[in-house]
Amino acid sequence: MSNQNRQVGKNAYGKRNSKKRYVTYRKSPNKKTLQPPKAMESVRIAFLGGMNEIGKNMTLYEYGDDMFIVDCGLAFPDADLPGVDLVIPDFTFVEENAKKIKGIIVTHGHEDHIGGIAYLLKKVNIPIYATKLTIGLIKGKLEEHGLLESAKLVEIKARDNITLGSFNIEMIHVNHSIPDAVGLAIRCPAGVIIQTGDFKIDTTPVDGDIIDLTRFAEFGKRGVLAMLSDSTNAERPGYSASEKTVGDSFELLFRKAKNKRIVVATFASNIHRVQQIIDVAASRKRKVAVVGRSLENLVKVGSELGYLNVPEGILIDISMIRSYSDEQLVIITTGSQGEPMSALTKMAYGDHRKVCLTPNDYVIISATPIPGNEKMVGNVVNELMKRGVEVIYEKMYDVHASGHACQEELKLMLGIIKPKYFIPVHGEQKHLQKHAMLAEAVGIDRDNIYIGNIGEKIEINENGIKKKGSITAGEVYVDGIGVGDVGNVVLNDRKKLSKDGLIIVVATIDSSSGYVASGPDIVSRGFVYVRENEELMNSARELATKIIDDSYDNNYRDWNSTKTRLRDEISRLMYEKTKRNPMILPIFMEI
Repeated sequence: MSNQNRQVGKNAYGKRNSKKRYVTYRKSPNKKTLQPPKAMESVRIAFLGGMNEIGKNMTLYEYGDDMFIVDCGLAFPDADLPGVDLVIPDFTFVEENAKKIKGIIVTHGHEDHIGGIAYLLKKVNIPIYATKLTIGLIKGKLEEHGLLESAKLVEIKARDNITLGSFNIEMIHVNHSIPDAVGLAIRCPAGVIIQTGDFKIDTTPVDGDIIDLTRFAEFGKRGVLAMLSDSTNAERPGYSASEKTVGDSFELLFRKAKNKRIVVATFASNIHRVQQIIDVAASRKRKVAVVGRSLENLVKVGSELGYLNVPEGILIDISMIRSYSDEQLVIITTGSQGEPMSALTKMAYGDHRKVCLTPNDYVIISATPIPGNEKMVGNVVNELMKRGVEVIYEKMYDVHASGHACQEELKLMLGIIKPKYFIPVHGEQKHLQKHAMLAEAVGIDRDNIYIGNIGEKIEINENGIKKKGSITAGEVYVDGIGVGDVGNVVLNDRKKLSKDGLIIVVATIDSSSGYVASGPDIVSRGFVYVRENEELMNSARELATKIIDDSYDNNYRDWNSTKTRLRDEISRLMYEKTKRNPMILPIFMEI
């Protein structure tokens, strides 16, 4: 019988062979059948965050019994989460597989990539691999949580390779709005996977270190099984502006400010922006004061690690600003997104303890509102203008450059990496869908594009990409020091309270006889002003008295059932009279 042959174009790690090679399957000595080929190698990817949302980025890779994690970020709550401070990923799946997880690799130091690490380490203590600045920012967070001593932090740099079980991961330098950002080339027996992290292609970066397109292209030539790429700006045509353009705008605006005091609001993590503000301030012989805890920490860490070049004597404490005239000062502050508790918002409303704005202030908001924050930013701008402050914001000048790639940059990256399969990540559904369309435009087959969701696990090999199952994933709310103790029931109560207010029915019951010793009294909070609605309150009191008396007359001492009836009946009364649904809270005190 003749031999059967098959042609192999790639090796097990996805590298293309320079020559055609033939693998021969021979008959076993003692068998008449041919030896079957080995099963196709597969890698699995689980999405714990960053899909169909902005922020909370977290991805888990699995091959065999080996796992590792890329990033562990947080998201900031919106108006639908009253009282919630932070939103972090659900770590249940990580806890269940703790023994398999070899480490976590962090692509850069933004909150949506590092903000959940301290909460993760409280559950599972695994090694953390990150670049120098990212490690410095992570250390600050771990110190706040009392975890720094027990944490395993490993500093890495671009072009370094680390091995985590069956995976070998290479760091590739990318441009972003923070230094030391990297993309990842992930090698495993199933092939090579590129995860770009957050990136842009900036040919004139502030730090002079251009994205390593050469290295990405080298992997593209060898063959890439799959690519996961940042989709944040997938809707924006063209190219993202260089950060250098912002520096030029600051030069112009600082001149226009003349003798006014300059206040610049920016993202706390944008160290390049801070450097440019300091540089221009130094050239104009102005002192710089920094306001906002996160911004102060960034300047401290950046200066210590050499990422910020701060001329001696230029930085002053915010408490010293009264010692200088307006034309001698620049204040860098947080609050570019109109956050209610930020320094700029407090200044705008006159609530800041150390900075009082006057018509001799010149405020530059060096950021574009994140979708959903436009109203808050607009409110802050209005309040600033009411104080007579001159405000520069949004598109008035080039005072902001995004750190994320726009459409032409995304297509360029797809073109040089040439992945067989493509997975858009880091964005809402509209961003993911638009990025998928860009991938199709550069020649990737639609069947080879996968738009995932949080809680999905997918499997990829040379034969295809498919959903493998679901995992426990989602959102965990951080409220004060509580983690996970605020759920949907609590949130629904908070929303109801904020919408229609609260009515409390208070009565004192004699425990031996069941007789009402005092009350019932009706207390309204956030519902109606009692003095102007005495008739409504009296109706509620009479109804509550009747319900309690009925229970007493019928010798029915199940007070829980009585409370339920009170809630139902008084709620019905209030809706009939006001068309509102306040929360009803009956309280019985037994004596």
